[in-house]
Amino acid sequence: MSEQEPTSGTSPREPERIPLSGDDRTARRKRTTSGLIAVALLAAAFGGVAGLIGGQVTGLVVAAVVAVPLLLLVLSGARRRMWLEGTTVVVRTWGSRRVDLATASRIDLLLTDVRGMRTVSFLVTGAQRSAVKIDLAVYAGTGGRELGILPLRRLADAMVNNMDAGGLVFSQLLVAQLRAEARGDAAADRPLYRLASAAPSGKLAQRFSMEAVSRFVATLEN
Repeated sequence: MSEQEPTSGTSPREPERIPLSGDDRTARRKRTTSGLIAVALLAAAFGGVAGLIGGQVTGLVVAAVVAVPLLLLVLSGARRRMWLEGTTVVVRTWGSRRVDLATASRIDLLLTDVRGMRTVSFLVTGAQRSAVKIDLAVYAGTGGRELGILPLRRLADAMVNNMDAGGLVFSQLLVAQLRAEARGDAAADRPLYRLASAAPSGKLAQRFSMEAVSRFVATLEN
């Protein structure tokens, strides 16, 4: 009898996918529905005015010109998914884009203020100028929505060894946020909320460098 050589029937485990989107399917569906309704109303309004002036064909053409780009924008938002695989952030809409947090060339903290809603995000630039925006928290008034504990923990772990882009500082910021949550601090006492509320108002988007975030993190340790 001849002995059979052992064969490996196990395939390498795929990296765990950690979702980085702060909303659920229900919220995404509502947002998509609202967007589609808004597109229909805008297209009908512009098409109606153009139709009164130039006739039915002109109205239909104008309605299509208004609707198509807006429709693509809404559908892109509906299809957008973001997750973390190991140290790599993957963004998928019509295609996929990948940025490795451990080797990213630049990391910035980005604060956007739209209609009183402040969003705190990481803007990460990788190879070939590919960039992704990771929303960490959205605040309105004294409340808001924050990324979950597991995604924050994994993001902190992925960034900590990126010395070129100051990943350690941004990792420390996330760890401070996690500690505040573990203590049960109110939203107003958490680092991300304090950053959002301390930034000057009146600017649509503000970018904070690693040095600015480092100074803020230092105040948390005092």
